[in-house]
Amino acid sequence: MTTPSWVEKTAFEVAKALQNRTLTAKNYVAACLERIDDREPEVHAFAHVARDAALDRAKWLDSQAIQGGMHGLTVGIKDVFETYDMPTQGGSRVFEGYQPVQDAACIATLRRAGGVMLGKTITTELATFPTNGTRNPLNLNHTPGGSSSGSAAAVASRMVSFATGTQTMGSTIRPCGYCGVTGYKPSYNLIPKRGVWPNADSCDTIGLVARDVRDVAFFAAEIARYPALLISDEAIAMDHQLTIGFCKTFEWDRTDSHIQNAFARSAQVLRNAGAKVIEINLPVPFSQMLKAHTTVVHFEMSRGFADILARHAQRMRPELLERSLAGLEVTGEEYQAAQGLARQCRQSFDDVLGACDVLFVPAATGEAPLGQAYSGDTSMNQVWTLMHGPCVSVTAGLGPNGLPLAMQVVGRIDDDARTLLAAHWVHTHLAQQMASS
Repeated sequence: MTTPSWVEKTAFEVAKALQNRTLTAKNYVAACLERIDDREPEVHAFAHVARDAALDRAKWLDSQAIQGGMHGLTVGIKDVFETYDMPTQGGSRVFEGYQPVQDAACIATLRRAGGVMLGKTITTELATFPTNGTRNPLNLNHTPGGSSSGSAAAVASRMVSFATGTQTMGSTIRPCGYCGVTGYKPSYNLIPKRGVWPNADSCDTIGLVARDVRDVAFFAAEIARYPALLISDEAIAMDHQLTIGFCKTFEWDRTDSHIQNAFARSAQVLRNAGAKVIEINLPVPFSQMLKAHTTVVHFEMSRGFADILARHAQRMRPELLERSLAGLEVTGEEYQAAQGLARQCRQSFDDVLGACDVLFVPAATGEAPLGQAYSGDTSMNQVWTLMHGPCVSVTAGLGPNGLPLAMQVVGRIDDDARTLLAAHWVHTHLAQQMASS
């Protein structure tokens, strides 16, 4: 018999049961497939479900010694990651039916660690913005965000332990924020991108999706082969004297009153919990980072999509085609100037943070928008993607429609372990406050 209740547990809890054999991989995979059967018809998180292959893999794992930290845990794979045994179509008619011959490097790592690849999750077209029908599982009338729409929705629906995503603009942090799960955009290139379809090379980052911060740190440690990212019981038990910089950013005027009020409440909650809260104002050059990011992405996207534009333009969505062609109008001089500004801001960021362990900034302009045609405003994410440092989404309350109000914890470049631990502390105290209010 399957045990459907296992899908309600965190991946960290499931992993312990799989490792000590009190739960079989077969029963856990079957429970996840049962949840997919229940929720998928209305959520539309998957482009492909590898039902038979996943069950065969689970049976094999049960017959072997423990393979690694991912043993028996299920993964949804964003449909821009190449997989040798499943189609990779990028949510686009251009690649309909395309079957790679090898796994993306990070997917091969997950398989070697004992993970079960449950299927390919829906992405907006070519991980950009035209949507492909995924709905927010918290309220089916609202968007789950994009471009990692299926990954966020699958984890929020308890269909998988984890899911992979990507972020070029706000494609992991924002949908996870909208769906009330944890998104983690690591430092640039912490996780190898080989075999993951490019969009804009200097911004593209592998993103990870999980139920909570401890789960996403566990997933990151496995996929990056970097054990320092794990959040141990000992680390949780320590009395952390965090210094958190609260930063409204130059994009603050784009946020609605609900995000702004949640931001202010969060500062008080975390101060009451023992954190030192400091107001941080970004230097003037950061005011041009949103524009710089747009310039960089449009230039690199038109360059990366050159063959598609030349030979398959008629199969692209009109809105994506229009944006890609607009990228051809960006000059090399404009592109280099934008990259220069980004380097300047990265170099100054340590001084900006000063004594702060992390920054706390909005992750979205408001709740998930109504409808599925629009995946949401990316402006609260773009600067931090171009900054190349780690970001972790956390929920800071609920909006007028009962949907999450998303914030993000932002750290220094390559300071991912400290950022994740700080995000876990922040997440824990904000969740406790929500539960008691």
